[in-house]
Amino acid sequence: MSQIPTLDIRRFDTDREAFVAELGAAYREWGFAGIRGHGIPQSLIDEAYDAFVRFFALPEETKRKYHVPGGGGARGYTPFGVETAKGAKHFDLKEFFHIGRELPEDSKYRDVMPPNVWPDEVPEFREKGLALYGALDALGARVLEALALHIGLPQDWFADKTDFGNSILRPIHYPPITADDIPNVRAGAHGDINFITLLVGASAAGLEVRSHAGEWVPFTADEDTIVVNIGDMLQRLTNHVYPSTIHRVVNPPGDEARKPRYSTPFFLHPNPDFLIDVLPSCVSEDNPSRYPEAITAHGYLEERLREIKLK
Repeated sequence: MSQIPTLDIRRFDTDREAFVAELGAAYREWGFAGIRGHGIPQSLIDEAYDAFVRFFALPEETKRKYHVPGGGGARGYTPFGVETAKGAKHFDLKEFFHIGRELPEDSKYRDVMPPNVWPDEVPEFREKGLALYGALDALGARVLEALALHIGLPQDWFADKTDFGNSILRPIHYPPITADDIPNVRAGAHGDINFITLLVGASAAGLEVRSHAGEWVPFTADEDTIVVNIGDMLQRLTNHVYPSTIHRVVNPPGDEARKPRYSTPFFLHPNPDFLIDVLPSCVSEDNPSRYPEAITAHGYLEERLREIKLK
């Protein structure tokens, strides 16, 4: 079975043409790649995870203080048993917290990007969460620069389309599984909604990616590697040149299932008013446009949140 590639992003500065070609090929084939050499300090990742773990250890009634009713899970806490993969019968086995972009007071996006909420009980949560948010946002911008070059766009093409993106950092807690016969899985098979997702420091195995042949390929990255995958918005923009690959988080076997799992994906979104319209450079005789109608990033997000039971 072929393996999902892991590439060193420092080669973008030292061996640009080859790196862009290899990264582009990985995404065309898999929609997934591992990125190492990213420069995000392990100490920041560890400190952020420590704050997130302490939040999830709080009593249920305390955590629910940070749930925003009617907010579609956009900010704050979403309890266990809510999110359900599109088309799935059973909810995912997880609870999570959403950290969004901090906007200036006069931002035109304030009506669709609500302010963050912060747990008083874990004072470091805000500082470490925002620091990790910023680091992953910057890394995501570098990945998008390489992908832009690969499909014939200027290197900075995505910069002013994502500088106020409705991007989300999502610390997730998958509690221990205490029964052997439950039909639910930790995260049902799904594609992500956004441009790209960066997954940092998942604490245990379980991520599986569906290949073109329909096989489920495990992808547990090394500690120094961040998993980066294509989301549905970028798939649509590129007319499926970059596929948004279906993936899931399966329940581990035996005693491993009795342990909690923590992970923190960063969902990099375009600006809410960005119009997702198929790029001419991604249309050809062999790949005619699949999406004759454009849609705004915010409109697309709202549509998908309803499908996964967050709205």
